[in-house]
Amino acid sequence: MKIYGQILALAAFAGLVAGCGVTGGDKLRNENKNLKEQVAALQAQLDEAIAERHAADSLADEILSVYEENEDKNYTQEEMDSLLNLWYLHRQSGSTESLLAAETEKFSSNVPDSVFIKRLASINSFITLPYNETVRNYMIMYAEKMPSRMASMLSLAEYYFPIIEETLDAYNMPLELKYMAIIESALNPTAVSRVRAKGMWQFMYSTARSYGLKINSYVDERFDPVKSVDAAARYMKDAYDIFGDWSLAISAYNCGFGNVSKAIRRAGKSDFWSIYPYLPRETRGYMPAFVGAMYAFNFYKEHGIRPEASPLPPHVDTFYIKKNLHFKQITEVVGVPEDDLRNLNPQYIKEIIPGNEGTSILRIPSKFSSSFIEYEDSVYRYKAAEIFSPATLSDIHDGASRDYERVVYKVKSGDYLGKIASKYHVTVAQIKKWNGLRSNNLRVGQRLEIYPGGRGPVKSTSEKKATVSTEKKKDTAGSATTSGEYTIYKVKSGDTLSKIASNYPGISAKNIMDFNGMKNSKISVGQKLKIPRK
Repeated sequence: MKIYGQILALAAFAGLVAGCGVTGGDKLRNENKNLKEQVAALQAQLDEAIAERHAADSLADEILSVYEENEDKNYTQEEMDSLLNLWYLHRQSGSTESLLAAETEKFSSNVPDSVFIKRLASINSFITLPYNETVRNYMIMYAEKMPSRMASMLSLAEYYFPIIEETLDAYNMPLELKYMAIIESALNPTAVSRVRAKGMWQFMYSTARSYGLKINSYVDERFDPVKSVDAAARYMKDAYDIFGDWSLAISAYNCGFGNVSKAIRRAGKSDFWSIYPYLPRETRGYMPAFVGAMYAFNFYKEHGIRPEASPLPPHVDTFYIKKNLHFKQITEVVGVPEDDLRNLNPQYIKEIIPGNEGTSILRIPSKFSSSFIEYEDSVYRYKAAEIFSPATLSDIHDGASRDYERVVYKVKSGDYLGKIASKYHVTVAQIKKWNGLRSNNLRVGQRLEIYPGGRGPVKSTSEKKATVSTEKKKDTAGSATTSGEYTIYKVKSGDTLSKIASNYPGISAKNIMDFNGMKNSKISVGQKLKIPRK
């Protein structure tokens, strides 16, 4: 924020000059004028730089286009973890329960306005909580239209809200900002958007790095519930330092500082409801949704909602790890369930804690702490040569685990390769290579395979198909079919991912999950899995 520092310094000096009481100095007046012009110029540069840097961080920029691109997609339950994904789903189905509908339709409720107003006024909030028809719609939306989703979020909040509150308190920020995590990701620490914004706070790669989050072959701290909220708090603090209003800072988190600055200039005022008509349409509902979520979390009982049992352990201990350690070693020696390790340590994307690269954090349920301490030396030694084989580590460092994510983009009128490439942070050459295109010509309705961020397969779609068709053959074991890139394995009774992986040197259960796009380790008899070839 170098430009922002320059602005503060110049503005302070300009104010000092202006207030020094000198009456006869044309030179001082001219100098003061020049300083003000420099401040204005730097502010314009700041607005432009921040807008460019943070535009990709907002899922709001993608809400309308993602729906159009996925109009015939069947969504899975996992993809509903983000409330914004719920938004896409309900728009597609025409349901009146969509968040977008909350801006334009009037929901009915048996609760009278007077009760809503009284309840909202009773919430001890540092951030102003207005009441109007738009806010009322979102209050009804969260409190009455999605009871199962609210029950799930309430259970997650038991674990995550104390973490978020502790960080906000450390930065002397309103604790109510914790409800932004509801709007961003429904408290899902591993949420991934279509443009690969990741984590509970939905950071894009570049902004995550600029706010100090570590991202490498082993770790993605956007998924770390502690590190990511710290970055989000600093991001919001930057917004508040610029706008001086938490409602505007919250809106800026969604659509970027540049869009809020533009709305302020157009409105000629700097309060949320004055700039409301000038904000991007999808951002207008962000602050009202924030109020609606806060209301629902405070008065869910009055609406007959009961929290689900929390999937996370009530008590957790933290250990500092200084050697490489795999989740499998902890599970098989100490007995900590793999799901607990994944849920408590989602930042370790390969299930490896890279202690060799520096001290790393491990969180485990407290009931296993004494066993971990007692058998710690044995844990590190258990199958270490096999788990940390040079081939496995090399594959991880080279990014050979094929953890890229594919988007199928449907070409619309007015599209061209450069526009599409910019949207997904890739190059025109990459799109052409992935799709076997020999020219830049596109046709409306054409479907393109795109790998946001540029992490896609080496071969084009046409080359892969040719490879599979020419190299496919039956394995002698009869239970698997091999191709040039993978083996198809048919799951048998008694199989587990770890057991299957053990039959393929250099392959881990996580490799299989990544290669098959699996969200968890559950498999069923008869299921066909692609086993990547090393």
